[in-house]
Amino acid sequence: MIEIDKIKRVYLLGIGGIGMSALARYFHFIGKVVDGYDKTPSALTLDLENEGIAIHYDDDLQKVPTLAAKDSTVVIYTPAVPADFAEFCYFRDNGFSIYKRSAVLGLLTSGKQCIAISGTHGKTSVTTMTAHLLKQSHVDCSAFMGGISKNYGTNLLLPDNKSPYIVVEADEFDRSFLQLHPRLAVITWMDADHLDIYGDHESVIKAFAEFVSQIEDGGTLLYRKGANIHRHWNQKIGYFSYSVTEEADYQAVNIRIIDGAYHFDLKSPFGEIKNLTLTYPGLMNVENAVAACGMALLSGVTQEEIRTALTGYSGVVRRFDVRYTGKKTIYIDDYAHHPRELEATIRSVRDLYPGKRITGIFQPHLFSRTKDFAGDFAAALDLLDDALVMEIYPARESPVEGVDSDLILSKMKLKSRLRCQKSQIPDILGNYQHEILLTLGAGDIDRLADPIITYLRQNEDV
Repeated sequence: MIEIDKIKRVYLLGIGGIGMSALARYFHFIGKVVDGYDKTPSALTLDLENEGIAIHYDDDLQKVPTLAAKDSTVVIYTPAVPADFAEFCYFRDNGFSIYKRSAVLGLLTSGKQCIAISGTHGKTSVTTMTAHLLKQSHVDCSAFMGGISKNYGTNLLLPDNKSPYIVVEADEFDRSFLQLHPRLAVITWMDADHLDIYGDHESVIKAFAEFVSQIEDGGTLLYRKGANIHRHWNQKIGYFSYSVTEEADYQAVNIRIIDGAYHFDLKSPFGEIKNLTLTYPGLMNVENAVAACGMALLSGVTQEEIRTALTGYSGVVRRFDVRYTGKKTIYIDDYAHHPRELEATIRSVRDLYPGKRITGIFQPHLFSRTKDFAGDFAAALDLLDDALVMEIYPARESPVEGVDSDLILSKMKLKSRLRCQKSQIPDILGNYQHEILLTLGAGDIDRLADPIITYLRQNEDV
């Protein structure tokens, strides 16, 4: 395995990915020469370039910078990089040290007090909340987050002191989280997802079981009440449950909304913390906060530190992200790309804005996911008042015959539903009397945010 002290240069294939960019920032911070490739420019790659990291966007070997000696250069790639991609083949065929992102993250967490946040939904929010609670306490931490924290404007945190804690998002895609051996861990959900990788739900659960088996002896697992967790997965650790709706070891009780903020009491094995405040919207974020508070308490953060830090939590970019508040419309952008996430987001909007008309624009992510969950997507989108469904964002996949946005629309019961092209938005919005506008999806739908905001400003406040 690589020895970090001997590395002089790090080259990242897919450097604009949220996990890859955090690694790029880390190696740049510790003084390595960092550069990389990505398919298209984005706000994140532009930020990296502004931080001094060189990036190119053409599949052209001539644009790969001159690299240091092979024994002091490391190439990191994501599973999204095709095996026949020219740069990948070049590095592989010329004897460079090549590692998946997950393997490098496993190396960086080795020997640390690793807090790994896993689950098919909610892990980015729980990771970011946990990191914030530790960062704002005497405990401190470093963190590799799967989203951009609004509090810090980055997906990488580094400790101000010599804190042994490192908080990481443990991604189940491609079984990446099996590179980790945490001291503390969270499992939020274990729904069927990434079936292009796992094949069936049972295989997803088996991967989570293996993840639990890798928690260090004497460590702790905190899991959402109702998750199909079995203690025989690892008999050398402690188990705690959390919930907002059921009796659990960590439980939010007396939940109420006051002036748009959630207030609740937290029951825990450490005692009850009264009147916590979460200004970040969405009931699912109260549940996420319970998990994060549990991790913080288990890490030694005090109750008063939790109270203060939670009140100041600002959220994550593209997670229930209120982008615009006008005279007629509130616009929220969210990363939801699984049926359960769509349902949770829409129901949270209903709770916060009762009686308001909700128009949602959804971009399905992956042909395989659309095929596997078309009926569930339809049921979730039926919770809207108006639904606009864009073309499928393919990401790493090739088209699948018979699978397109119409597959979802054909299963919906909502009368006000429409298939639309990305190019039709935001002009098409004039046909709807929306009070709450949502954009939903994990593809490139976020690139519509600025044009939508411009449209709303021009048409809402006149």
